[in-house]
Amino acid sequence: MADISVNLFGIKFETPVWTASGTFGFGLEYENLTDLNKIGAICVKGLSATPREGNPPPRIWETPSGMLNAIGLQNPGVDYFVEKIVPQLKNYKVKIVANIYGTTYEEYEAVAKALKGVEGVHLIEVNISCPNVKKGGLAFGTDPDEAARITEIVKKATDKPVIIKLSPNVTDIVKIAKAVESAGADGISAINTLIGMAIDIDSFRPRIRNVIGGLSGPAIKPVALRMVYQIAKAVSIPIIGIGGISSWEDAVEFIIAGASSVQVGTANFIDPDIAVKIADGIKKYLEKKGFSSVEEIKGKLQI
Repeated sequence: MADISVNLFGIKFETPVWTASGTFGFGLEYENLTDLNKIGAICVKGLSATPREGNPPPRIWETPSGMLNAIGLQNPGVDYFVEKIVPQLKNYKVKIVANIYGTTYEEYEAVAKALKGVEGVHLIEVNISCPNVKKGGLAFGTDPDEAARITEIVKKATDKPVIIKLSPNVTDIVKIAKAVESAGADGISAINTLIGMAIDIDSFRPRIRNVIGGLSGPAIKPVALRMVYQIAKAVSIPIIGIGGISSWEDAVEFIIAGASSVQVGTANFIDPDIAVKIADGIKKYLEKKGFSSVEEIKGKLQI
């Protein structure tokens, strides 16, 4: 029998399959659609220091093998999450990852501090794809120094393991990965969405109100897989692979490339039970191949 549990950051995860932020709500929305206890971890939707309404619609558009979204990080704020959502999530054994973001250093720090000592929140995942409003809107995650500074700020403000979620919209993602590792990141999740757009040729208008949005889904998987492989060769901290995973075969590819665990995003909209099915598929694959754990295939790509 293969054991698909994974130990990372001093925490035991029942499976290596997590749900990605922004695609699974706070988890509670799915409690009647799947068994939350059979998911490795739930990365909740991005949390800010204060409530945020998000962008005006239309905010989502389906593309060939993918999806464009410009939700605008709509959320009720970190205080509401701590007071109202976390107590309900504690009824489940699934690990909870608080995804946080900010548009200033101070906001990142404030959100991280609000989560310090909160029982029921196991990790913090930091979205650094946000624009730095004090520096002309340049995304924090596109500059190694900025990414490192955010990492240091969040690490100092919290008592929980910190994962930095990297943007793929950079020239050299390895440079960013090394920077956040040096700054104290406990782990890396990669990748966030690519940037794309779609146009209605009858109205001459963009398909989404924000004009551009984040591209996710199977279309980005080869890019994500390549980046995870490159990062895994360059850093020693755990990597959580993200990008177009919709089957157990996809997940196994990411693990072989060097990921310790994976996150499933867009596929949750198609099948709310997909994370559980992927975990079951990984287990059967390991048993068929004669492996006893996920660790035995991690980073085992043969060149």
